[in-house]
Amino acid sequence: MTERPQVLFISADRIGDAIMSIGAIREIGRQIPDAEITVAVGPTAAALFRAAPGVVKVIPWKKQKLSGHWRTLWKQTVGTKWAMVADVRGSAMSLFLRAKERRLYSRALEKGEMKVVTFSNMMKAKQVAEPEIFLDEAACAKADEIIGNDTSPIIAFAPISTAADRSWPKERWAALVEKLMTEPRFDGWRFMMVGGPGDHDAAAPSLAVSGDRGIDAVGKGDILASAAAISRATLFIGNDSGLMHVSAAAGVPTLGLFGPSEWWHKAPWGPKGRVLAAASVRGEFASIQNLSVDQVYEEVLKLHESFAGAAKVATTAP
Repeated sequence: MTERPQVLFISADRIGDAIMSIGAIREIGRQIPDAEITVAVGPTAAALFRAAPGVVKVIPWKKQKLSGHWRTLWKQTVGTKWAMVADVRGSAMSLFLRAKERRLYSRALEKGEMKVVTFSNMMKAKQVAEPEIFLDEAACAKADEIIGNDTSPIIAFAPISTAADRSWPKERWAALVEKLMTEPRFDGWRFMMVGGPGDHDAAAPSLAVSGDRGIDAVGKGDILASAAAISRATLFIGNDSGLMHVSAAAGVPTLGLFGPSEWWHKAPWGPKGRVLAAASVRGEFASIQNLSVDQVYEEVLKLHESFAGAAKVATTAP
C-alpha cells in the first residue's frame, strides 16, 4: 500500500491567529490530496484542529524557556520526510526539516492586507483560504449542556481580550446588556457570556444583570466547545480577541470592538463581520474606553437589522 503524503502545519500560539490561518487545512487538501496532516499549535487552540479534515495528529505545543519548545518540536518532526511544511511562524527550524515543498510566513508577505489574506498568500492559494470551524460530537454535546433546550434566540458576548487595553470595561458590558434587555427587538432573547477559565471576573457583571435570561458559558469546556456554543448564537459582540475570530469563522454575524489594535488587519473575516473602532481611520489608534455604551448599542441594533431582522422577516413571510 502506498503511504499517504505527510504534511506538517505549524500554526500559531494564540487562538485568533490560529483561526485566521486555519484555512490552510483545506488548502493543503487541495494542493496535496489525501495528505495526512500533523498540526503543531498552542495548547489553548489545539482543540480547533482535532476534527479538521485530513488531520491525523495534533501536537499541543507549549512555549518553554530558552526556546525549548522548538527543540521539543524538532525531535517530534525531524524523522519524517514531509511532502510539505507550512509554517505560519516562519521559523528557521522549518528550513532544516526534510520537505518537498515549504510554505513559510515572512515579513515580505505583509502588504497591508487582512491577515487571512496574508496567510492565504503564504499558502500560495488561488483563492482566499477562508477560516472555518470544525465541530465534533463532543463539542456539540457540551454546547447542548451549556445552552439547554430553550430555543430562544441568543446574543453572545466575549467581554475579554488577551490584553487589558483591548478590553472594553466590564461595567460597560453590563450596561450594554441591561440596555439591550429592555430593547423590544431583543424581547425573549437570551444573553450568553463566553470566555476561558480566567474570564469569570470580566463576565460576572453582565451575567448578574442578565439574570435568568443569562447563559454562563465562561470556562465551560475547551475552545471547540466554546465555538459550538457560539455557533448556536444569532449575533455575537466581542472585543478584539480569539473568540471574535471564532464567531466569524462559525458564520455568526459578528461585531468586533477595537481600541489600539489594527482592525484593518484583524477585523472579523467575512460578509457578516463588522467593526467598531475607537479610531476609525486606518493607521490611527485610540483607547477602547473612548467607545461609549450608546455607540456600541447602536452598532448592535445595526447588526440586528442587517441579519437577525432579515432572518425574522424571512421566517414569518407567507
